[in-house]
Amino acid sequence: MADPLVLRHDDGGVATLTLNRPEKLNALNPAMFVALRRHVEALAAADGIGCVVLNGAGRAFSAGHDLGAIASREPAPSRHYEPETIDLLEALPKPTIAKIRGYCFTGGLELALACDLLVAAGSAQLGDTHGQWGLVPAWGMSVRLPERVGRARAKELMFTSRRISAATAAEIGLVDRCVPDDELDASVAALAAEIIANSWGTNRIDKALLAARSGMPGRPRSSSSAACRSASLPTWPSGWDAPTSGGDRPAAPV
Repeated sequence: MADPLVLRHDDGGVATLTLNRPEKLNALNPAMFVALRRHVEALAAADGIGCVVLNGAGRAFSAGHDLGAIASREPAPSRHYEPETIDLLEALPKPTIAKIRGYCFTGGLELALACDLLVAAGSAQLGDTHGQWGLVPAWGMSVRLPERVGRARAKELMFTSRRISAATAAEIGLVDRCVPDDELDASVAALAAEIIANSWGTNRIDKALLAARSGMPGRPRSSSSAACRSASLPTWPSGWDAPTSGGDRPAAPV
């Protein structure tokens, strides 16, 4: 029997979700999103959980889209299933932390940006590499990246497909903290412990108030990007060159 594509572990009020395709650097395919959504929907109603940590198994948070799944047109349950799942993650009524080690590119970065707080290991690399692969950022990148780093810097990162270090990501506000690799687990655990030591009800209300101020409640931020893409661009891969390799990652470390 195959291992679950997303693992869940609960400990003292903190739920940890782990993307579990380490042999593919946790490249995101429709089946992984199905598994992720099940966990997110369950956590939304979980009274015993006050904080959620999202991370990846093995050497990467997520190298991005599974290009093989795109090339083979592997179907999702519905047209905008992936971005809708990312919206559900963002809307979870409890604080979320992305724990980032290794690669965090393209769709993986879009997934991380749906979390409230991002903590990265010093050796992590982050970037929006949609342009390198002829893909469109339809999972919320054009909404959440400018919120993090500002519109002008978001344009630079998106137009160049530049990969940046975790230290640079912290300097520009893309992540909240950059910590030494061997301190990542402890740093995220300490942050989660600080969060759950406070009123979970207040944290839930704080998150709702912040969402209301940014115009988020009821607004499908990722799926609206996907709808815009669908309305204005040809359906992939028609008109574009199909990628020939697996997950969205560099051919060699950079």
